[in-house]
Amino acid sequence: MHDIFLQEAIKEAELGLAAGGIPIGSVLVIDEQIVGRGHNQRIQKGSPTLHAEMDCLENAGRLTAKDYARATLYSTLSPCDMCSGAALLYKISRIVVGENHTFRGPEAYLRARHVDLLIINDERCIRLMREFIENQPALWYEDIGESM
Repeated sequence: MHDIFLQEAIKEAELGLAAGGIPIGSVLVIDEQIVGRGHNQRIQKGSPTLHAEMDCLENAGRLTAKDYARATLYSTLSPCDMCSGAALLYKISRIVVGENHTFRGPEAYLRARHVDLLIINDERCIRLMREFIENQPALWYEDIGESM
């Protein structure tokens, strides 16, 4: 099932790229159903915090603690500190990552906090990010809070 939901996250990443943003997508799954989806919209909405995972959680709306405990968060890219923190806050127990070659968030910390972290290293995700970073390095470094 991971490939089906990762494909949906990739569709979100492609939507973000088509809208002039950073190609990172995310879906939240509970009981094999997508309950939220989103993509990085920092550029499109001029937001300092609207990463794909944050957009996805926002679009899922209010959920109960029991819902979050059953949820799996899919992201095309390893979640950053902010997005990992949101997953920890809501006690999302499983995160499936499309790739961590172009960026690696606090994966060891997530595992230490008992998050089941699965890294797929999907070639589609890797290619999407590598091409974006090559073509838009300034936007990429802005997104991860680094200087060029």
